[in-house]
Amino acid sequence: MCSSSVLPIDSGRYGSPEVKKIFTEESKLKYMLMVESAIAKAQASSKLIPSNAAKEISLKSTLEYVSYGTWKKIEQSTKHETASLVEALVSVVSEDAKPWVHYGLTSNDILDTALSLQLKEYVLIIQAKIKNLILLLGKYAEKYSSVPSVGRTHGQHASIISFGQKFAVWANDFLDHLNRLQEIKPRVLACKTLGVVGSGSVMGRAALDVMKETASSLGLYPVRSATQIVSRENYAEFVWWCALVASTCDKVSTEFRNLSRTEISEVEEEFLKNQIGSSAVPSKRNPIKNEKVTSLARLVRAMPLVALENIPLWHERDLTNSANERFIISISAILLDEMISTLCDILSSLLVKEDFIKINMERTRGLIYSEFVLDVLLKKGVSRSEAHKILREVASKVHQNGTYFKEELLKDTKVARLITENELNDIFTPKKYLDGSKEIVERTLERIKKEVGK
Repeated sequence: MCSSSVLPIDSGRYGSPEVKKIFTEESKLKYMLMVESAIAKAQASSKLIPSNAAKEISLKSTLEYVSYGTWKKIEQSTKHETASLVEALVSVVSEDAKPWVHYGLTSNDILDTALSLQLKEYVLIIQAKIKNLILLLGKYAEKYSSVPSVGRTHGQHASIISFGQKFAVWANDFLDHLNRLQEIKPRVLACKTLGVVGSGSVMGRAALDVMKETASSLGLYPVRSATQIVSRENYAEFVWWCALVASTCDKVSTEFRNLSRTEISEVEEEFLKNQIGSSAVPSKRNPIKNEKVTSLARLVRAMPLVALENIPLWHERDLTNSANERFIISISAILLDEMISTLCDILSSLLVKEDFIKINMERTRGLIYSEFVLDVLLKKGVSRSEAHKILREVASKVHQNGTYFKEELLKDTKVARLITENELNDIFTPKKYLDGSKEIVERTLERIKKEVGK
């Protein structure tokens, strides 16, 4: 661990090594050189530059010839990262190739397209991690699909839900996020090689062909139009996607934190043998992994505001987006990676306490069945308003007297003449009400199998 680090990301606290490596300065240089190489080859195909020059430029556009140290040393005097790369590349190619390095291009042809290559690699990693998360959620959905539990609204007991349905809902949310990611790829993974103001002026009629070929060779999508830069709506959309996925992660962790409260105690985050929950209270077991997810989500949700501010730049571009994008794009991506990995870690060892789920079902002394008693009364011809009123009155007695709902129903003359004790016993059978939940889980599992596999 580097003691001189400023950001927790740099110290190794957050983000996986494979994701953080994508956004290092050395990786950025590697991708910028890849772009220079691909453009030179495409320009040679369109006979804009000599083929021998293109081969030379492509050969030398690697970290072997243009090192990170050389690039940064030149930048100390030029104060321009792309111009420094061009200077470094020019210094290593043959004399015949020197005039054709960076031909007809502008800085953001290289910078934006290199960023797309970074995001392309990131997308492959984060897609795989989200798929793993979905598979884990699917396992819990299947395992607990037949377990009746309390469904809560406004923090209050409302009705009965399969405990597995909670996980099915989240699995569908993340499946939707994967679909959203597929939809935004053509805009986020953009290739732009159209020069100073986006008109392709130096390359003329060949400009669009060069961009199309470059995009194809790099596995990117050619922009339909651009100024000097790719429209910042594209990157705002990516940052927004990160924030959206982060919010779903937060939703899951918030539910786990609530369910792990002492008064509920339906789930418990793994607590290791030598782990300390509190320096003051030895018995504490705090849901710190879930709390970390919520905390990071708050930061990631703040990033889209900055990304949206970057959209209205002056004329064909200015630099007011440049400095902050060095933070918001990489940080959004790295922190989301941390959140997804943390959720997978939580789910790999989450303790579900079925005994407490059952205890909580009875906590309201049977009031959780009021929806189903109402349904029976309606089917026996009682109007909704009258049936609702009767059950509200009975429920009030339960609250006031600390009695059980079934007892009060049997004592109520209006209910007793319509519903027998045997019928009430049948109503107060929780597994009767899981058919819808189980169907939702089954359809979710089918969707997972279709869209994720396994």
